[in-house]
Amino acid sequence: MSLSINNNASSKIAIETLDAVQQSLSNTQNVVSTGLKVSTAADNAAAFGIAQQMQGNVSGQSAVNDGLSFAAQTVSSTASAANQIISVLQEVQTAVTSLGNNQGSPASMDQIGTQITAYLAQIDTIARNATFNGVNLLSGSTTDGLGITSGDLTYITGLQGDSSTITGFNATIASYMGGAAVAGASAFTTGTTVTGAVGTTLTDALGLTASGTAGVAPTSNVFEAIGGKLGSNFTGTSAVADMIAQVQSAIKAMTFVTSSLGANTNNITNMSTYGSTISDNLGNGIGALTNADMAAASAKLTSLQTKQQLAIKSLTIANSQSQNILSMFQ
Repeated sequence: MSLSINNNASSKIAIETLDAVQQSLSNTQNVVSTGLKVSTAADNAAAFGIAQQMQGNVSGQSAVNDGLSFAAQTVSSTASAANQIISVLQEVQTAVTSLGNNQGSPASMDQIGTQITAYLAQIDTIARNATFNGVNLLSGSTTDGLGITSGDLTYITGLQGDSSTITGFNATIASYMGGAAVAGASAFTTGTTVTGAVGTTLTDALGLTASGTAGVAPTSNVFEAIGGKLGSNFTGTSAVADMIAQVQSAIKAMTFVTSSLGANTNNITNMSTYGSTISDNLGNGIGALTNADMAAASAKLTSLQTKQQLAIKSLTIANSQSQNILSMFQ
């Protein structure tokens, strides 16, 4: 090879080699520092695009999972309230039975009637307080001034927008109340009130009060009228038996509510488990596309650092050739 001070081919080759090594080293250092083999579209446009779409699905599934958690908490709150209401209804049955034992004492019947009304107030209060983030499946009203904004619960179950709705039980609770018609008031076994609309309050829907007002505790009940008399809708020799049957129908209706809530709880739990699996699978898929093999990256980094040192040494040798020419003229 001829020696020239105008052109140094060896130096140019060494520079090109060093530049290539430096670029590879920079890319490998980025892989090591981020843990990603594909961090931008420049690394692999196809893989990056697919990974971004999958990442969007991960975010969407996270929102779905959050919605399922909210639904689970709402159903759990409602189930707790329904079970507590059943306990109170059992107390109501005891008190109603006591009315039959005290028909000869108007004062005692008034006292028992007051006690029954207090129990019914507890039922409506529990129903109103079974509110989770504005959703209440028991109260039957969104105009009680207590923050209830919806009587139904709708939640998303899948990435594509599939949804499920739990309809508020107050509007349909009457359909759960079977049994024989009570004397003189067959409407009561279906939960229809005498003068008000079905579902104004939960105790109205259960046929235990009449013409209740949303957000207001009941002031009377259908079993005892002021003055120590049985409610006007229960007459004849079977009056007490009919009243007891009415309370038993209400208890039966609430047990149907708890059964439905239990089924919905299982459904939400299954969807939550599946949603978590979907999130994990999406995350694993993104990792397969973008995550670096750190063992390989480490080995490559060491190799490139060695090549960088050799390239610098080669460039030093190539640059020294000009000095060799100068020595020829000494």
